[in-house]
Amino acid sequence: MGANTKALKSRIRSVDSTLHLTRAMGLVASSKIRRATEAMNNGRQYAHAFGDVVDLLTACPESARSPYMQPRETQRTRLIVIAGDRGLAGGYNANVFRLTDSLEKDAIIPIGKRACDRYHGEFHSSEHYPTAEAAKLARTLCEDYLKGEYDRLGIVSTRYESMMTQVAEVTWVLPIEKREHEGSVGVVFEPDEQTILNSTVPDYVAGMIMRAIRESFACEVAARRMAMDSAGKNAQTMIDNLQLQYNRARQGAITQEITEIVAGSGQ
Repeated sequence: MGANTKALKSRIRSVDSTLHLTRAMGLVASSKIRRATEAMNNGRQYAHAFGDVVDLLTACPESARSPYMQPRETQRTRLIVIAGDRGLAGGYNANVFRLTDSLEKDAIIPIGKRACDRYHGEFHSSEHYPTAEAAKLARTLCEDYLKGEYDRLGIVSTRYESMMTQVAEVTWVLPIEKREHEGSVGVVFEPDEQTILNSTVPDYVAGMIMRAIRESFACEVAARRMAMDSAGKNAQTMIDNLQLQYNRARQGAITQEITEIVAGSGQ
């Protein structure tokens, strides 16, 4: 019985240590949520405004001759895959990798330590990814696209719906599809729509990359907060159950000792 109480006490200490860890990680995630969601909203607004300009340009007949809008027979695909720098965020990273593995692709550009480890790429933090790096990557991708080194560019990231729900998705960036735009009437571009579109695309791609990175990071901290809350509740429930078992075992040990003492005094 003594060995049983000792094992239970050791288990309680171990689970309690895990509980402290999950609480600490939950607090860290909570402290980052406001900043992450603010950056996500700013990225969404920037990408939306830039997208309106691109939609306006693609609606013009002149832009149809742009190499960024020409359909291609082959479909060599490059994917930018955005995951987290750390784990313990529920299914956040696993959902991104599952979607990536289901897609046809010829090359992967990983962002985030977990993605870089999985797809053997140069490490780029998803939490501290600089805008200048996104602009550099976008220029390289656009140059390679114009050279015909690949035919389609997509971004695999996570869309933020709420604190409870984050969804892995793929956003196709190149080639650019023609869209109707209500504000296209009466707008004049100089020198012409195609030239403006061609010079705008690298900045547009950079904006799409940064939007996806910032939104994915907001999803990561939200997923980690929820995962740590759930893990903390489970740990507390386990501690309560183990404490009950420990108290019963200790009570049984005390009862046995008293019985042995009474029996010994009667002999």
